[in-house]
Amino acid sequence: MSESREDKVRLDKWLWAARFYRTRAIAKDMIEGGKVHYNGQRSKCSKIVEVGALLQIRQGFDEREVEVLQVSDQRRGAPQAQLLYRETEASIERREKAAAERKALGGSSLNPRHRPNKKDRRQIRGFKDQW
Repeated sequence: MSESREDKVRLDKWLWAARFYRTRAIAKDMIEGGKVHYNGQRSKCSKIVEVGALLQIRQGFDEREVEVLQVSDQRRGAPQAQLLYRETEASIERREKAAAERKALGGSSLNPRHRPNKKDRRQIRGFKDQW
């Protein structure tokens, strides 16, 4: 691969190559939805990624802050993909703290034990109508 092509990689393609998202289409949707910030600002999918840039990436409950170490447009295995970026220490600390808090809550409120039946749905609808 030539140096000139390697230097110019779109943000959505880099996120896909770094294995943050399974497809470029998902990466594009996340960027357009404001889940990815480039150097603290929202950006477009066509933004050219540069070495040293800081990315804030929100995935589910986690928010990562990573620094771009290398630029690549080829998706390879996970060990090679992890060489493309480095997560900041503050980001790791925040993620671990948030995970511990979620674990302490038990997550029972996030996942009900069963789907609501007809009576439960009526009660939910009645409760919502009160407000």
